[in-house]
Amino acid sequence: MIMKYIVIELYLYPIKSLAGIRVVNAKAEEMGFENDRRWMLIDEENQFITQRKYPILSQFYPKIKGDKIEIGYQDLNHKFYIEENLSELIFSNVWDDECKVFEVNKTTSKWFSDALGFTCKLVKISNKGDRIHRTKKLDKTLNVSLADGYPYLLIGSKSLDLLNEKLDEKITIERFRPNILIDSHIAHEEDFFDRFQIGNVKFQNVKPCGRCVMVNNNPKTGVMLKEPLKTLSTYRKLDNSVLFGTNIMCLNEGVIAVGDFLTF
Repeated sequence: MIMKYIVIELYLYPIKSLAGIRVVNAKAEEMGFENDRRWMLIDEENQFITQRKYPILSQFYPKIKGDKIEIGYQDLNHKFYIEENLSELIFSNVWDDECKVFEVNKTTSKWFSDALGFTCKLVKISNKGDRIHRTKKLDKTLNVSLADGYPYLLIGSKSLDLLNEKLDEKITIERFRPNILIDSHIAHEEDFFDRFQIGNVKFQNVKPCGRCVMVNNNPKTGVMLKEPLKTLSTYRKLDNSVLFGTNIMCLNEGVIAVGDFLTF
């Protein structure tokens, strides 16, 4: 019997570590989905800012409306143009990878600084090659946007189902910030996918994704607790990494949609 897998949810995360956007289709590019993690916040030392230190970032909700990104936080709202940025080049980083980025505009940086209570800038990565990540697993370099390490994260539905069977309080897939959620058959079988296709886009699995404390941040409240990482570590720990979902890369550009099948 041939197993069938179908895409059931797709997500974009325009600004690194802010809330995601659930979409019905997305354009796959080498760096990641179009408009996925093309922006991030940096501090006064040009270091990237995430929910690991500031869980409240999960309470900033972006929307893509035409040629603008709109951000909502509590009773505050702000918007900026997708294509806009200042001309001064800024050298930042995502972990060990250097990134070439540009501040969006001074007004947007001030809005985030005022909302968060400390000085920061919203910056954008614009060009392929402005951040290069080396993967030891494939022994090659990848052009990536501002995601932690790889352009895409895929998760199977049964992986979440198994975890929820072990948790006292059930959680949703938003904790794990996937780009692609599929209707799977066996928990964590996505770890072992090799090459596959969704629509007309070919993907290659790189490696299972090691998870950090961010999955303990409740996206509905912005409060960091001990689960689900504590439970995951009891059965998904390997070489000091706790694994959930798998990192993938795309081999050609194209549009994929909810309802598309995976073919191998």
